[in-house]
Amino acid sequence: MYTLPTSMKSNIEKNEFMIQYSQEKTRSTLELLRKVWASRKLILKVCGIGAFVGIVVILGTPKEYTASTLIAPESIRRGSSSGMSMLADVADIDMSSSSTTERDAIYPSLYPAIVNSTPFLIRLFDIKVRGQKDSIAITLSQYLRERQRKPWWSVITSAPFRLAGQVISLFGSKSDEDGERVKAKSGINPFRLTRKEAGMAGAIASRINIGVDKKKRTITIFVTMQDPLVAAAVADTVRSHLKEYVTEYRTAKTRKTLEYAEKLRQEAQAAYYEAQEKYTRYADTNQGLVRLASRAELARLRNEMDLALVIYNQTEQQVQAAKTKLEKVRPVYAVIQPVTVPLRASKPRKMMILAGCILLSGAGSVTWILFRRGFERS
Repeated sequence: MYTLPTSMKSNIEKNEFMIQYSQEKTRSTLELLRKVWASRKLILKVCGIGAFVGIVVILGTPKEYTASTLIAPESIRRGSSSGMSMLADVADIDMSSSSTTERDAIYPSLYPAIVNSTPFLIRLFDIKVRGQKDSIAITLSQYLRERQRKPWWSVITSAPFRLAGQVISLFGSKSDEDGERVKAKSGINPFRLTRKEAGMAGAIASRINIGVDKKKRTITIFVTMQDPLVAAAVADTVRSHLKEYVTEYRTAKTRKTLEYAEKLRQEAQAAYYEAQEKYTRYADTNQGLVRLASRAELARLRNEMDLALVIYNQTEQQVQAAKTKLEKVRPVYAVIQPVTVPLRASKPRKMMILAGCILLSGAGSVTWILFRRGFERS
């Protein structure tokens, strides 16, 4: 009688096991689907409740508008025109290591850090904004303190924190309060902010976003506010202040050179006028005299006046050269897309919130249906 080899028997047994396993898996899957289908009414009810919760969240969330502007800053690479410098501009890398190239420490990739810095945010505290329903302009800090609408559930969620803050304030030292009052009267000190000032700076920073596109070498400024007019005004102000900041940095060295050149010109001008006055006074006083001493003194005064004039002309040329260089290093920003008042709200995202609530409620109900026996046993 012929017997099968051992290897063939093992393969047949493995195939039979895989077939039984797949059949059992199919039966278990069908059983789970039957459970879900049998409880479809419950799932629909729970999804309806989730949709209702999503609608409540949408209606309770204040609308917010996002204003944006797109600018293209000029890339300054002074003294270098090689291909490596062009590649460095694209990659946003400082390759200005040669002696003929001036370093530029502020690159577009640092613009978000500049906007989020404390001195920059403090400058935005007192800018004037006016909402759609406002008759007078108020400061941005006052707008964020008094004109912000919050979801109704924030009153419940923030109650413990407000209570804890009140308790802490009762045990706080009076010297700290007096210190904050003195600071409020003397102005904002970026080195040491009060709690309110730090909170306001954080609130403003959370509503400003800077997008940097290294390939296209463009900067996009996004500002989100509950009022479209305020969002547009703040976005335009951020663009203006950012341009002033970068311009002040890039022209700082040249402006100091110009100030020094103007100082030298004033001194040279005063020296020339003084030498000219001495010469003319001596020439008028000693007119008609033929003594050699008088002629020698007159010649000396004339030489001093001519030398002072030469120095004055040189300093004037230095001033003009410094002014030309100042205009050359001043950065140029091309506003590709100016700020416009947004017409549609960017938040809340209604469809995303509604779909998320429905999916979460549906997934929770299906999980409960499939595993409720385990929950009930436990």
